[in-house]
Amino acid sequence: MMIIVIELMLLGGKSRSLYQTVSAVRPPVSLPQGVYAELREAMKIREHLSTDLCVVQARVHNWLDRYFPEFLTVFKDWECVSALQMLSLQLLPHELVSVPDEKLLKHLREVAKRGLGLGRIRNLKAAASRSVGIKQGPELAKMELHLLLTQYEFLHSKLEELEAKLDELLLKIPHVQQVLAIKGIGRDTVAGFLAEVGDIGQYHHPKQITKLAGLNLKTNSSGTHTGQTRITKRGRKRLRALLFRVMMPLVAKNTAFRALHEYYTKRSKNPLKKMQSLIALCNKLIRILFGILKKGHEFKEEKMMHDIPRNEELILAA
Repeated sequence: MMIIVIELMLLGGKSRSLYQTVSAVRPPVSLPQGVYAELREAMKIREHLSTDLCVVQARVHNWLDRYFPEFLTVFKDWECVSALQMLSLQLLPHELVSVPDEKLLKHLREVAKRGLGLGRIRNLKAAASRSVGIKQGPELAKMELHLLLTQYEFLHSKLEELEAKLDELLLKIPHVQQVLAIKGIGRDTVAGFLAEVGDIGQYHHPKQITKLAGLNLKTNSSGTHTGQTRITKRGRKRLRALLFRVMMPLVAKNTAFRALHEYYTKRSKNPLKKMQSLIALCNKLIRILFGILKKGHEFKEEKMMHDIPRNEELILAA
């Protein structure tokens, strides 16, 4: 930084314009304030809850593999309402077969009145009768299942509370609804983007956000040798990962982004590899989000497609 300042001073009259150019690209360094600070913390909590939920889900799978592996031949998804209701009885297979069909059906009908009949109950009891699950230590096995289901229910309820809070926070930020109107972009993407970027008003140019995400390009060169051009990856890893994650559904669902991806990868002059195209599209998305959130611009797929250079060899997706 000291060297840059000295060089700018030596440039005399041109120093101010060059300094302004450097400052325009450098992302601002500041802690998020107000709703953006709340949003950042909410996304951190959401990440922790999601991680904990994945751990509990894996442990329930492990429990079923050990004590009732045939359960998933009757209930394809143990997280569905009826399967969770059955698991809440905390019955091992050898105990389940002795429970009357009507009692089990009545228990299931408390949460799911459709799609369940005696046929499902009998299939489950038949699976339980031939189960190869562990029978030793039944009391602690049922205690383990009870604890896992309690944790699962708690984490799910907290995630639902957090989702409602995220919706409330996003309503306070201008132009968010215009971003959500873009096909392929959801609430989690917008919340994650703003949690990392903060108040869009502090940025003067979208290139600052590109640099913050580590998506700006650099060339590895030495002397007369010019190496490959790559992204710096010096910015915020979460922001960069979020942009790449959202790009796949955008290319799949959004006509304009799909057409631009086709153009980048199939143009006759300097076609890009798929990963290079996705990087270019991430930068395009940054510019679009910047224009909407900072200036209130409206995104139109037709306009974006109209701006794509025409190529006689390429038929753009309609």
